[in-house]
Amino acid sequence: MSRLLFDRVLSPYRKLIRAILLMVACIGSSHAANYNIDPTHTNVRFALDHFKTFTNTGGFYNVTGQLQYDPSAKTGSISLVIPINSLSTGNKKFDIMLTGRDFFDREQFPLAYFESTKWYFANGKANPNVTRVDGNLTLHGETNPVTLTANKFNCYFSPILKKSVCRGYFTTRIDRTKWNINKYVLFGMTKNLTLNIQVEAAKQ
Repeated sequence: MSRLLFDRVLSPYRKLIRAILLMVACIGSSHAANYNIDPTHTNVRFALDHFKTFTNTGGFYNVTGQLQYDPSAKTGSISLVIPINSLSTGNKKFDIMLTGRDFFDREQFPLAYFESTKWYFANGKANPNVTRVDGNLTLHGETNPVTLTANKFNCYFSPILKKSVCRGYFTTRIDRTKWNINKYVLFGMTKNLTLNIQVEAAKQ
């Protein structure tokens, strides 16, 4: 059959074919869901070894952002906006020092950001478990890759909110000097920070 004759035969069905392909595409993406990060249940906590004597702990709160998750396709994405002025250690003077120019510098860099680039899932499971999340952390005006280990992650229907909710608990360890936060490294304040990230997001 010539190409011209083939096109003539196919022509009346082109719109139908396009409609079917569109339906297939919609069905294929129907399981993807968008979630809003709940700032009252999302935070980034840290532990900072202090001159080899004890460990200071604190956290950033009122974290906002977006989550998208599709367990059937084994895909996900998350973006977090972290306000530096929300930092709290329980010690006001220490908070002022950490948010000052020598450390996180909230005046010049009021926000930090995390953007995921790839999610990893355990193989061979009907309901796959998230194992880790790669992404980029922007802090103190610098952006570097980090890997979050997923200690917990699950989505479920909340009887309180009457909608689907996803919760996760992730950890990572960063070298703060990569973000040009170098104060007191030479005097014994560790450059390595352990970050514990708790996330809760409700379906839109």
